Amino acid sequence: MTELELMVEERALRIPAGSVTLEGELSLPDGAYAAVLFAHGSGSSRRSPRNRYVAHRLNEAKLATLLVDLMTHDEVTIDRQLALLHFDISRLSERLIAVTDWLARYRDTRHFPIGYFGASTGAAAALMASVKRPQCVRAIVSRGGRPDLAAPALPFVQSPTLLIVGENDVYVVQLNQSALSELRCEKSLVVIPGATHLFEETGALDEVARVACEWLERHLRPAVQVLGSARR
Repeated sequence: MTELELMVEERALRIPAGSVTLEGELSLPDGAYAAVLFAHGSGSSRRSPRNRYVAHRLNEAKLATLLVDLMTHDEVTIDRQLALLHFDISRLSERLIAVTDWLARYRDTRHFPIGYFGASTGAAAALMASVKRPQCVRAIVSRGGRPDLAAPALPFVQSPTLLIVGENDVYVVQLNQSALSELRCEKSLVVIPGATHLFEETGALDEVARVACEWLERHLRPAVQVLGSARR
């Protein structure tokens, strides 16, 4: 699909989350039927080239995407010195819930089913947040995630969950295998051959985007069809 064929409206947003305001970027492709909320990992942000690439691929599949920073600029500055805040999964998950609630109220996305795409520590926040919003969050994808950081929540996750890891990211593969055994929802683990943690190898990120898109389409599109039938 060419850029001319892909009509996407981009919106810069400021989203309230408790006592702070978070920066986000919403991409609304023409004909969108669902929204995917990205939770970035440690040391990353809504400008992550890997997440932006995956988001673009999801836009091509008519999935709206919201990339949001779960920490403020001041918090990022502090975290660069102390390296503590991005491991505060409870705080990140509460903010993710606030953004989810906002997305569910926003005029152009309020009828959309919602999926999560989490990377690294962001995946733990996504899993934990989904437990608090089981009727809202219809699917989760974790890329190189740290689901072990959400260990107490794993047995209570109801959203279908896909874990994606690189074959050569050995420690994280082990963490995801252990987490898979704790999940009681529909679940799957995909190991990308030859890939490391950042999926920088040729074709690795393409494969991440492909399997993520398949998972999200499978679990978000039927919800739209059911809602559409109910309105008739």
